[in-house]
Amino acid sequence: MMSKKLLVDVDCGVDDAQAIMLALAAPNVELLGITCVHGNTRVENVCKNTLRVLKTCNKLEIPVFKGADRSILGNIRDAGLFHGVDGLGDAPDPSAPSLDLLQKEGAVSAIIRIVNENPGEVSLVATAPLTNLALAVRIDPTLPSKLRGLYIMGGNTESRGNTTVCGEFNFVADPEAAYIVLNDYQCPTYLACWEFTCHHKLPWEFCDAWLGQDTDKARFMAKIFHYSMEASKTERLQKELVAGEGFVSCDSYAMAAAIDDSFIIESEQQPVSVELAGTHTRGMMVVDTVGLLNKAHKAFIIRNVDMEKFKEMMMAALR
Repeated sequence: MMSKKLLVDVDCGVDDAQAIMLALAAPNVELLGITCVHGNTRVENVCKNTLRVLKTCNKLEIPVFKGADRSILGNIRDAGLFHGVDGLGDAPDPSAPSLDLLQKEGAVSAIIRIVNENPGEVSLVATAPLTNLALAVRIDPTLPSKLRGLYIMGGNTESRGNTTVCGEFNFVADPEAAYIVLNDYQCPTYLACWEFTCHHKLPWEFCDAWLGQDTDKARFMAKIFHYSMEASKTERLQKELVAGEGFVSCDSYAMAAAIDDSFIIESEQQPVSVELAGTHTRGMMVVDTVGLLNKAHKAFIIRNVDMEKFKEMMMAALR
């Protein structure tokens, strides 16, 4: 496979960690940098967590940039119920890398610079609230035209909420940013939405084998993932899941699609936007199947993927 340049924007919780490790294990990927944003936990924790993942994979040379610490409107939301307060299962790590390793340059500036230095070559993978991306396109409106593609884990297609009644976490955490990105990024855009990830769960038996590999990476993942696995069995989180029980590594689907074009078996092209004003629907993704939004740009909504390939990539990530 041809080498791919990726830039990744994360709110490093457990599934972001899984997605980052997926990219680091892919032989055809050059990871140009990781930008951090508020979301699953405070942005300071996100930065620390990202460095912890890179240290585990012996990849601390990859630059990490600190970004927005709150949404466009200044609201802050977290996902501690699933990821733990620190974002990585509240698993103590006395040897965690120092935040002194962060780049001095901010995340928004880094996104603009890296894309402009590699026009037409960078795939941007966003597994977090889209605040950094929204700020970047406001500063440099030409940015999307220079991207090879944009891969987003976020949004929903059946109004099934996992944070509010009708909203998925990444979009609900900053609806204005999601609106800006879905409307201003006129580049090939691929969406791994909440319900899709649930319909493509991995069995817990696979998770046992995945975590059971005799490697430092697998032991690290088992440690940080324990909290989330226990949380997923609670009544509250069971109600969020679509299509029964199983292991959903949400962010890893978007990452796998960016790594390997053949991973996506079926997608649907539709204009999309985000509801900003609804009482129960603020942050919900809007799919315009009738054409009433009069939008020329259509996103690829991922519907079906190669799950055998996904299993192989996930296993390789912890090998």
